[in-house]
Amino acid sequence: MQRFGSWMLALMAALVLALPAAAAEMAPAQVVQKIADDLANSIGAQREELKKDHEKLISEIDSILLPHFDIEYASLLVLGRNARAASPAQRSRFAKAFYNSIAHRYAEGLLNYTRGNVRVLPFNGELNDKRTIVRTEVVLDDGKTVAVDYAFRKTASGEWKAYDVIIEGISYITNYRNQVTAEIQASSLDSLITRLETQGEKALESLEKKGGA
Repeated sequence: MQRFGSWMLALMAALVLALPAAAAEMAPAQVVQKIADDLANSIGAQREELKKDHEKLISEIDSILLPHFDIEYASLLVLGRNARAASPAQRSRFAKAFYNSIAHRYAEGLLNYTRGNVRVLPFNGELNDKRTIVRTEVVLDDGKTVAVDYAFRKTASGEWKAYDVIIEGISYITNYRNQVTAEIQASSLDSLITRLETQGEKALESLEKKGGA
């Protein structure tokens, strides 16, 4: 789970709350390539400074990832059946707290990100569909590759936004849904949200351990 989480954020390239007007015309594969390039440019130019300034690192991540990742939709999928009983305020709080916890927990993994880490594979989907998958390969330091797929959906405004990351066949949505469901059953949604808001990455780490990761 530790490696899963690190790659999930570092390669989300995705983890949330408006694209420039021109970006609405970007195909899903172009979105992934843009994020990969933006990450390489931003991290490469400020690596040493970002190592010393965690909040600036988080800000850089937010500015690159949030416009392209549908965290509201993703959080509903993570909540699963629990989303039906949740109020709009609870769903909004959960989405923000969950993303912030992930960002703070795995942000430092991005400091090792360099251009060429991600290869976007040829796109074979149909852009007329409302959902599609962009497949990529992540090149590790030892030369091995990891399959990382991004699930996209077309929003009501016509933008393509990612909502799930599948690493070596493991969906981050499914992975966290199981853990969140167990936690809510053991306590409550409000309790989980409060812990994520007040404890952040520590609450997420505890959640992962309980999930057997």
